[in-house]
Order: sequence, then structure tokens, then C-alpha cells
Amino acid sequence: MLTKQKKLILSEFQRDMMRAAGQANATLLDYIRPHVKPGITTGKIDQMIHDWTYGHGYRAATLGYQKYPKSCCTSVNEVICHGIPDDYELQDGDIINVDITTVVDGWHGDQSETFLLGEVSEEKRAVTQCAFDCMHLAIDALTPGCRVATIGEAVVPEAEGRGFSVVREYVGHGLGKQFHLDPSIPHFPNRQSRIDRLFPGMCFTIEPMINAGSRYAQCDKADGWTVRTRDGRPSAQFEHSILMTETGPEILTKTQDGPQKGHQF
Repeated sequence: MLTKQKKLILSEFQRDMMRAAGQANATLLDYIRPHVKPGITTGKIDQMIHDWTYGHGYRAATLGYQKYPKSCCTSVNEVICHGIPDDYELQDGDIINVDITTVVDGWHGDQSETFLLGEVSEEKRAVTQCAFDCMHLAIDALTPGCRVATIGEAVVPEAEGRGFSVVREYVGHGLGKQFHLDPSIPHFPNRQSRIDRLFPGMCFTIEPMINAGSRYAQCDKADGWTVRTRDGRPSAQFEHSILMTETGPEILTKTQDGPQKGHQF
């Protein structure tokens, strides 16, 4: 998905545009938050997101992206990412990741959050907590000019120390006037992430996907999008858009009503 080009270093004006896009996206997530509960369909969540987005004069980045048919992704239980909203009615005990990307004046705000519905299993609660904690550990580890590998070096020991695994096939990415840019942001250290650095003015996502069981994923051949855990066990994810500044990372997609750093589910 990455566009191979020179990594985008944002001017101060462009940083402010990304801040505005990130805040619009966070406001949207807070708007739908009270409605993500048992009894609603994932299709209804998508419709609410679509109506709010276009009603505010913005655009949903996922709609039509590489022929993706909806305005958000809704990934329930064992679905790791890219779940397509449909007529599935959420149940007590489900977990669901809602992933939204809003385009504001040409700039992208991108984030996701995993919601726990009613009385969830201890495994689902624990893997959700792990994904949330791993995201914030990775953000806290960042410094201006650090290697991208710093992210994976924070995430992998934490997840594996809790008995979980880190998805490798799907990663974070650079962000700006395009949806997916260099650098790739894997949540595990690899050769390229030990080379790439995060300089002030760069914007990117951190979005660890944590599986309760093995790390292996499989994409649904029928729809070409839905990615599930190969072993059928649950998966959780959280995502923020991050701007690297001269003094450190700035979270662009902070919500008012969502879980903040240190939250216990």
C-alpha cells in the first residue's frame, strides 16, 4: 500500500493541517462511541460514520480505496483488520475494532480503537489491554530522529511477555496528503526499520495488532479484505496518528471521551 517516494517532512503550516485532520477524526470517533454497543449492526456504524463525515464536508479515505466498499473498517473478535461493515449485529461479549480515516482539506487523520461490549472473556479483555498498552509504550519510546525499530523493540517484548503475539503482515505507515506513505512502520524490528528514522516533521501511524494466539493471519478470499487470525482466537488493535516534532512525538488523534494512557479495561 505504500507509495514509494521521498519521505514527507511537513512545514509548520502542513503540521497544523494534519492536526486539524487528526482532531476531526478523533471527534468522529467520540461521536460514534455511545452507539457501539450490543444490538447495532456494523453496517449501521458505517452509515453513521459516512453521514457525519460527508455532512461536515470531509471525505472517508477508505471508501473506494483500492475498491474497498465502506467508509470504515469494523473488525470483530478474531478479525485482525479490514473487516467490512455488513448486517452483523454486535453481541454481548464481542470486541470490535473500529478504524476510521478522515480526509480534511486533503490531509488524512487515521486512528482505530477496540471496544469491549458487555461481559467479555478474560482473554479478550487481556489482549485488548495489551494492544492499548503496546501502542502507548511505542509512542513513549520515540525521540526525534530515532529508528523506526524503536517501535517494534517496545512492542514485541511486552506482547510476548504477556503470552500474546504481534501481527507482522500488516503494519503502520507514513501519513499526509496520501493515505499510505513511506516509511513502513512495522511493530516488530526488522532490517529496514533499523535503517529508517523518524525526523521532526514526519507523520505516521502506530497501530499494533496483537493476537491472543499465534501471530499468523489469513485474508478472506471471498471479499479480498477481511483478515482473520489463522487459529480463530481474538485479536485487538489501537491506532493513533503521530507527528514527530523537535521535542518528541505528538499524538494527533486524541479523543475527549476515549481511553487515555494508563487506562485499565
